Amino acid sequence: MAAPGQETVEISLTLDALFAAADPAATVRAALTAGRPAAVPERPRPPLQSQEVWAAGVTYYRSRTARMAESKEAGGGTFYDKVYHADRPELFFKSTPHRVAGPGEAVKLRKDSAWNVPEPELTLAINAAGRIFGYTIGNDMSSRDIEGENPLYLPQAKVYDRSAALGPCLLLSDEPLPPATEISIEILRQGRAAFQGLTAISQIKRTFASLAEFLFRDNSFPQGCYLMTGTGIVPPDDFTLQSGDEIRIAIQPIGTLVNFVA
Repeated sequence: MAAPGQETVEISLTLDALFAAADPAATVRAALTAGRPAAVPERPRPPLQSQEVWAAGVTYYRSRTARMAESKEAGGGTFYDKVYHADRPELFFKSTPHRVAGPGEAVKLRKDSAWNVPEPELTLAINAAGRIFGYTIGNDMSSRDIEGENPLYLPQAKVYDRSAALGPCLLLSDEPLPPATEISIEILRQGRAAFQGLTAISQIKRTFASLAEFLFRDNSFPQGCYLMTGTGIVPPDDFTLQSGDEIRIAIQPIGTLVNFVA
């Protein structure tokens, strides 16, 4: 209740308002000060509203090696080595909000692909001004056989319904995550581990600031955007996801993103 002579100020905090704010952390602090308790949703949603999701490729040496191997017969083996060493990163559009799965929701496999893998990625939250203000966990689902057939098929290998997942939350931080921050993945099949992997963000070749700067060159994001930063964990070539698999991606202190394969 407001004191006599004072007006009650209602602050509506939406994700679009957060990503459009010049200082997202200050916006959240102001909203919390004047906020009221809210009911916990029955099902958590991905932490986005109108934000586009983009992705960076070949930012880890392991990713470079895998991309070169899968595209060698198509004549694209040297492309990825050149991208890995070039000043300009590989950046591509990944998803609109309606294609993104949230925590506990199902991701999908392309019906015209026989070789599908998840790609666990630290994901940057970038405001409309191009400032990195937070982090979440991303799963960049990929059809490796389609991508390997021809590098020009990348959009079909990467962009389809429920080809991306984000969550379990958005971590706001004015400080960068420590280089020793680990990214781990575990894929459970009928309750047993079918694949496990671990890497650290210190293995990323490019800086996050550089990736964000290239993304925002001659490009605008009025509601901000998310940028997946690439994967350093690639399952062996004889592994492919199956319906019913459980994918668990963990990055502390963000948490664990859990999804199931439809």
